[in-house]
Amino acid sequence: MGFSVRQARTADVRGIHALVEPLVQERILLGKELVVFFESVQEFSVAVDDDSGDVIGCGALHVLWEDLGEVRTLAVQERWRGTGVGHAIYERLEQQARELGLRRLFCLTFETDFFGRHGFVSIGEELLVDPEVYSELVRSPDEGVAEFLDLSRVKPNTLGNSRLLKEL
Repeated sequence: MGFSVRQARTADVRGIHALVEPLVQERILLGKELVVFFESVQEFSVAVDDDSGDVIGCGALHVLWEDLGEVRTLAVQERWRGTGVGHAIYERLEQQARELGLRRLFCLTFETDFFGRHGFVSIGEELLVDPEVYSELVRSPDEGVAEFLDLSRVKPNTLGNSRLLKEL
């Protein structure tokens, strides 16, 4: 079973959506409308089955602030889990983060073992930005930013998730 990881294309969006949807139903990932995936396709990398060309994994890097990014929507098709697909996608996202000049990566996840193996540590409710940056971030309409800030309006959607951070 071979695969390759590359930048997502608009033609991959329906495959990303199909891959993520079962995880939304299991309440592992937050749901997003198809249009949101199209709007953010440039943030995604995908793993593609070398034989079929199907999307078998995906992940996104979203810039939150000057030095801070979020790993989002990291998902792997069930039959490909444990084969290195998730690791390969994560490595690509981290490399992109470094190229952008980010120094920290955040994630909100149930998959603490996976991210722990990649150097992430729990941050609990600790505030990771100074008050001036916080006042800017709180203006963002992005739900991921609200999750990072641990705002009360997103808590019902994030119950049970762990807030993790990695210093690059």
